[in-house]
Amino acid sequence: MTPGRTAGTGPPEAAQHGKLGMERRDFLKILVQGILVLLSTLAAVTAAIFAYPARIRQKTVQFIDVSSEDELPGRGIKRVVYEESGRKSIVYLAREGDSYVAFSPVCTHLGCLVSYNRSQNRFLCPCHGGKYDASGRVIEGPPPLPLTRLPMKVEKGRVFVGFKV
Repeated sequence: MTPGRTAGTGPPEAAQHGKLGMERRDFLKILVQGILVLLSTLAAVTAAIFAYPARIRQKTVQFIDVSSEDELPGRGIKRVVYEESGRKSIVYLAREGDSYVAFSPVCTHLGCLVSYNRSQNRFLCPCHGGKYDASGRVIEGPPPLPLTRLPMKVEKGRVFVGFKV
């Protein structure tokens, strides 16, 4: 026994702290703090993603050639099937007075594809009974918003519809 030490007071200082000179309590404290910093960082990143979602970020409009000018409807609404990057898609072209408008075929309720019923002169959603008039406004059912109007232009005999990408 060393002078000044009494029996049962524990091992010498070097043996008590191990090779790194750190007590178990200090190690666990640092470990818990590290985990808390990691969790806080993940929470901050998640909050930032929710605060700035992808759908409100600035998107550019890309115009796609969907048909020839000759295929524009003289009156009423026409369903146009076009192919882009090997994938077939649909857009509705409508005459409104002296101009034309393009409608997305996607229901604003849950994203089902609407169809145009010529005899009823309205768009119908087969999923939950949503109904839109010929101007794309909701007239019945659960859709919260009218059909999306897409930018459209006619250049050099071709019809181009704009999609945000």
